[in-house]
Amino acid sequence: MTDNIAPEQAPGIIDRDAALRYQTASLQRVSRTFALTIPRLPAGLQETVGNGYLLCRIADTIEDDPLLDWEAKAHWQKVFLAVLRKETPAEEFARGFAQVMAAEMPDGEHDLIANSPVVVSLTHSFNSVQQSALIRCVEIMGEGMAEFQRRASRAGLRDQADMDHYCYVVAGVVGEMLTTLFVEEEPRMLAGGADLPALAVSFGQGLQMTNILKDLWTDWERGVLWLPQDRLRDHALAPEDLHPGMNQPEFTKLLMEMIALAAQHLRNALTFTLRIPAEQTGMRDFCLWAIAMAVLTLRRIAENPGFCSADEVKISRVSVRNVVLLSRLLHRFDPLLDLTFRVAVKSLPQGQSC
Repeated sequence: MTDNIAPEQAPGIIDRDAALRYQTASLQRVSRTFALTIPRLPAGLQETVGNGYLLCRIADTIEDDPLLDWEAKAHWQKVFLAVLRKETPAEEFARGFAQVMAAEMPDGEHDLIANSPVVVSLTHSFNSVQQSALIRCVEIMGEGMAEFQRRASRAGLRDQADMDHYCYVVAGVVGEMLTTLFVEEEPRMLAGGADLPALAVSFGQGLQMTNILKDLWTDWERGVLWLPQDRLRDHALAPEDLHPGMNQPEFTKLLMEMIALAAQHLRNALTFTLRIPAEQTGMRDFCLWAIAMAVLTLRRIAENPGFCSADEVKISRVSVRNVVLLSRLLHRFDPLLDLTFRVAVKSLPQGQSC
């Protein structure tokens, strides 16, 4: 039994408590990671960040649908953005997209689309700064994903700059959204300088590059490669040379180069996190858990570069529990967090700063 709220209940003034209950339940169904980390945030941030994640998940659901071509996906991204801008009724999007959504998509995502009017009505209950941050994120993400879906193939991305831009539209922009929401909650974060948004974008890229490497062969099987062609050429590789489980020295060197770059971005992620005042332990945990799980995943890939599937480099539940415990012990102590990070990445390949 779920906290499902039928779309026809959403128009007008909704029961905000019921909408928040639905949001919490939906997070459990569509993302175990964010369902774990979001409750660590202060109450107000839990609401806005949780809502922002579900909005992004709706955009991702459109992108991930295996039966829609890129033109249809671009159309539905525009419709969803029009809903957020109050130009189109949310019920129209929910009914329309549900009719074309692939049956094999996860049940949690079918439920989320059906209840998207509830999610959006909660978005529209936030203040203007919060709404602007959320809507801007979905706009950049939706338009960017539609463009990359149009070009997606096993040929790979054009070059490293293209990969950087891909990481920005699917993750870096989320970092910018979170920065706006975090600073509104804790203005002292700005005291460290004006580079906070750039650090947040780098944070997002570190996480996204980790996901790209982990899911390399899952994406390959569905006909997509997110590695840059220029990096492949630097190692005398062509996209058609790649296959799951390959362990040629040239490919291993490429993989280590990408791991090093991801780790540099995660270094920036830690710098971002340390800009959060130490007494805001929940906000710090939200970031630290994501960084630690990404570092551990990179270590798994580095130890097994000939992996064939994401399951082979997935971190264990024990590792996740250890991350949570260590974070709660160290989250107030900047020097210890810095030392722990340096020890954790010591076994990873080293590269130039990003």
